[in-house]
Amino acid sequence: MRILIVEDEEHLARGLRFNLEAEGYAVEVAGDGESALARLSESPHMFDAVVLDVMLPGIDGFTVASELRRSGQYVPILILTARGHPEDVLRGFEAGADDYLPKPFELAILLARIRGLLRRRDWLRGPQSKPQNGDVYTFDSKTIDFSALELRTESRTIKLTLMEAELLRYLIRHAGKPVSRKAMLEEVWGLRDDTDTRAIDNFIVRLRKYIEDEPSKPKRLVTVRGVGYKFMAD
Repeated sequence: MRILIVEDEEHLARGLRFNLEAEGYAVEVAGDGESALARLSESPHMFDAVVLDVMLPGIDGFTVASELRRSGQYVPILILTARGHPEDVLRGFEAGADDYLPKPFELAILLARIRGLLRRRDWLRGPQSKPQNGDVYTFDSKTIDFSALELRTESRTIKLTLMEAELLRYLIRHAGKPVSRKAMLEEVWGLRDDTDTRAIDNFIVRLRKYIEDEPSKPKRLVTVRGVGYKFMAD
């Protein structure tokens, strides 16, 4: 397994590389966003995961993640954020990150998060990635394949980020019931309840573009005034 570390603090990058190599991973380091994008562009399938610091000189980590997703690269991304900055986490998810870890962090937790991302990567690549019961939800001639992170319609296939898929899954599991923004923040993203909830609204707008025939007049992802949102099943 090959991992790209994108970190401008040399001592931290060096320590991460040493410990990941000790675990058997092949590791490369990029010191800024520009070189990371260049490396990933020239070898799009070389890396199995990216550990991406948010605060970088030049292009920041959010831009790196969004550029990768825009170009059709869905390599798992773990962003490193400053402790006490949940807005960084939300921006990272919106940019397409799959997981986050606040600084400072314990090495054991970082390794566990990376292993989790790599397990999902392997599972999706392998022959066992065929949908199982509970991994597929069909409605209005649309199919959400949660295991493949795809939304398929009659005319196209939309790639979902892990966070988009998890939010959809959560709403569908609670179909017909109002779900508060607070519950989505805490139970889907693991963020505290005093976090700015506007990121939820931004995600809902994006999901409506995927699943609604008329996003401005939603019939599936409806707003529950004063509470949050509700998924309407058949």
